[in-house]
Amino acid sequence: MSLNSVHALDPRLLATLEAVVRHGSFSAAARELGYSPPAVSQQIAELERRAGLRVLERRPVRATPAGEVLLGAEQGVRSALVAASAELGAMRAGTAGRIRLGAFASAATGIVPQALARLHAAYPHVQVSLSQLEPEAGYNRLKRGDMDLALSYDYDFIPVPPPRMLRRTLVARDPVVAVVPAHHHLAGREVIDLASLASETWIAAPEAALRLELLSQMANTPGFQARLQYEGDDFNTVLGFVAAGLCVAVMPRLALPRTHAQVVARPLAEPRLTRFIYAVRIDTRHTPRAVLDLEEMLAAQALAALSQGGTASPGRADERIAEAT
Repeated sequence: MSLNSVHALDPRLLATLEAVVRHGSFSAAARELGYSPPAVSQQIAELERRAGLRVLERRPVRATPAGEVLLGAEQGVRSALVAASAELGAMRAGTAGRIRLGAFASAATGIVPQALARLHAAYPHVQVSLSQLEPEAGYNRLKRGDMDLALSYDYDFIPVPPPRMLRRTLVARDPVVAVVPAHHHLAGREVIDLASLASETWIAAPEAALRLELLSQMANTPGFQARLQYEGDDFNTVLGFVAAGLCVAVMPRLALPRTHAQVVARPLAEPRLTRFIYAVRIDTRHTPRAVLDLEEMLAAQALAALSQGGTASPGRADERIAEAT
């Protein structure tokens, strides 16, 4: 490819390539982009003409090595434009504007409402929209410029670094606790070790990132193998099954309601497990003051919620860390 042809690589053609590869379909990409399928085919053909190489395999639809190079370039262009747009918007921002917030389920119910009430009192002219989504979806929307701030999480036994161009701030250390029926023989203990639950029937919530095979590794106890009989999509399902006396579970403290007459939550003995909760945003020098203050308010509310739970210490607020990757 010549230097002249580099300038001929239209970002719009790269965006079409990205949509086709992501969907694995010309027609699905056409629906997303608002084009006809023939128009998408023509754009891919034009991109291949300009690149001088095939960028797609058609059956099945996937990127060629040349296409992968262009996909990397497309992501870089998109990230740069998102960052530039964020900086320009931040420069224009004063005390008014809009914050697009994303949060996973237990954060959306446990800490977001109270934090937003505080934000509204401090910034009455700032509008906030909320989308409930899991971390990966939040990362994608941040990179696309569709979101300003997202709450994400990972666990100490399965850390997940954020994508490049994103900055995350640790806002809470959420302890993982054992949850047993109120009449369970271990319910009276102050702490519960995983080994004592080895023979129990379990329920897991894979969509909430609590996978029992990883928990079994962390138990570090010969012969420990959790007997999984039930799976749920969320923590409410987990609580319902435990309350009925069908099984036991582990879950993050913030995912628990303040009171539940049919279940008992107890801290885990060693090894203690922790869910780390982060506020994530585009790494830019010009983040609006309201967004930064919302990060602080979310951290303060998480600290308050964990302190009220009384099962473990979330750590002092001044122990929060910021990571730029």
